[in-house]
Amino acid sequence: MHRFLIFIVTALLTTASPLAAESPVYTGLLSNTGAGGYDTVSYFEEGKPTKGSADYTTDYQGATWRFASAENLARFKDNPERYAPAYGGYCAWAVSQGYLAKGDPRHWSIKQGRLYLNYNQSVQDSWLKSPEEFIVQADANWPGVLE
Repeated sequence: MHRFLIFIVTALLTTASPLAAESPVYTGLLSNTGAGGYDTVSYFEEGKPTKGSADYTTDYQGATWRFASAENLARFKDNPERYAPAYGGYCAWAVSQGYLAKGDPRHWSIKQGRLYLNYNQSVQDSWLKSPEEFIVQADANWPGVLE
């Protein structure tokens, strides 16, 4: 039985799932929470990421979004396009290169009034060298990279 479970887990981790590839929001393998559970409004209003609470949630684009306060939840509900991360929270640099990778809510920037997440600090450093160029490329690739 143990070997069978290892086989199943390995198969799931190494096989691309069409459903996961088509999800417009990055939520991770075992989650349905957008932006890793961080309050996306906090990036704009506080200038830093803040963990959201299960007490303040809403559904948007098939994912659950968490917020640190009722006020931030209301702001998001009033204008989710403003506060949701670009490219569904996938790594913005990866999307600019034509593929999908996880976005890490601890590696972020706000450009042109949008929140962009990156895979890690190294990728973010590359992104920050020419974000306007990468945004043009990513916009051209999105949402085609979901297919």
